[in-house]
Amino acid sequence: MKPDREKQVIALVDCNNFYVSCERVFNPALEGKPVVVLSNNDGCVVARSNEVKKMGVIMGTPVFKCRDLIKKYDVKVFSSNYVLYGDMSQRVMETLSQFTPEMEIYSIDEAFLSLTGFRTLNLTEYARHIRSTVRKWTGIPVSIGIGESKTLAKIANKIAKKNPKHDGVFDIFDNSDIDRLLNGLDVADIWGIGDQYAKFLIRNGIHTALQLRNANDDFIRDNMTVVGLRIVHELRGVSCIPLEMVHPPRKGIVSSRSFGRPVKTLAELRESVADYMASASERLRGQKSVASFIHVFVATNRFKNEPQYSNFITQRLPVPTASTQDLITYALINLLKIYRPGYRYKKAGVMLSGIMPDNQAQLDLFTPFKYRANRKIIMGAMDEINNRWGSDTVQFAAAGIGQLWQMRQSRKTPRFTTQWGEIPAVH
Repeated sequence: MKPDREKQVIALVDCNNFYVSCERVFNPALEGKPVVVLSNNDGCVVARSNEVKKMGVIMGTPVFKCRDLIKKYDVKVFSSNYVLYGDMSQRVMETLSQFTPEMEIYSIDEAFLSLTGFRTLNLTEYARHIRSTVRKWTGIPVSIGIGESKTLAKIANKIAKKNPKHDGVFDIFDNSDIDRLLNGLDVADIWGIGDQYAKFLIRNGIHTALQLRNANDDFIRDNMTVVGLRIVHELRGVSCIPLEMVHPPRKGIVSSRSFGRPVKTLAELRESVADYMASASERLRGQKSVASFIHVFVATNRFKNEPQYSNFITQRLPVPTASTQDLITYALINLLKIYRPGYRYKKAGVMLSGIMPDNQAQLDLFTPFKYRANRKIIMGAMDEINNRWGSDTVQFAAAGIGQLWQMRQSRKTPRFTTQWGEIPAVH
């Protein structure tokens, strides 16, 4: 079935086992071998190669539960290398942007492409060309699903990824029996249907995507609101969820991680809070915003049989700002108010809220304009250096140098694409 060219045509491009694929780009010997990538502090499995999936390892499984399998099948294990993955994602997205003027970056490894109006092209062949180009330019394998809506494109992508005969591309328009496809898809596997809605639908006799597509509109609206009704219409080929080519600024920014080992001293807590605030403020400036409130929190490990303590504090800033220097100063003042000695802290973090565009912030009558302008120049220069030469090339001394509290990453590969000293050598 060929699409009505006046309707929306949307392709979802999804990187296959993205973190694993990034590791394989720089170590081709891993191709065809079982590979897993671990979460922060090397705790749980967050990415699996197809070989590991076939072993029955579930996403999020604690690594200690997989040790026997890892040893038996010589599974290659890596710590998360988020700097590398982020840069590889950017390269994939820049490649995809060559193929359409309208694109939504949905996540680190997914993007929706509008192919509406590509009247003279065979969409399947065009998608295969996109797929081969991404692989050639970045080394990352992708799967592509094409449909009249985001929801149908998601379903098509799932089919493209799971069925080898489609060679990584599935155009739902080319299938003459869409009803059969939808009838074979569990309602819980539909994009946008969470656990609670899935249980509700199953209780009411709706088990498949086909049954949901054919459900009564009034019933869906009354029980799943207009959001559920949009999903139903999307299954019918009516595009209700537009591409977001410009993401709205975040209303809250959180920076927090668990420590690699228990932290007992105020000095180390200060380093961690300063480091997290530097990261949060950089993201704040990245969206050209300022924050009006800061929040600081600390917590011990509730899973340990030892004294427990956690606390949280909020402060309204005198003037909305995105200056790392100012935000670290306020964060450390507030940390002192909630810190209690004698505990083994497992986690700390900061949050920025009351976020607004930097050109709409209320100015302070008593702060000289020159002071604010200088702060902005300094932060701009710092961001430019770090963007060009790598994260943390320039950083505040308050964040520490050794940072022994950092999360465990004992199996982390080099940052091949963003650090000069870690570029792979060719022999």
